[in-house]
Amino acid sequence: MLEIRPNCEHCNKDLLNTSTEAMICSFECTYCKTCAIEIFKNVCPSCSGNFVERPIRPSKMIEKYPASEIRVYKPKDLEK
Repeated sequence: MLEIRPNCEHCNKDLLNTSTEAMICSFECTYCKTCAIEIFKNVCPSCSGNFVERPIRPSKMIEKYPASEIRVYKPKDLEK
């Protein structure tokens, strides 16, 4: 089951469960659309996979299966 992480790993933008701006790779690295598409050109800087839009967990399921509250903030060195 997806963790539904609460923020962009690069810029730390909030990405709530209902966000349509959240993008993930196959390892669930989580970025906002701006970082994923414009900065990283649709290639995950951690695993080199591509990004897809993260699904929204339906409100009737979010109580039973809550989104993660653990923030992952690891800005990437854009010079590398």
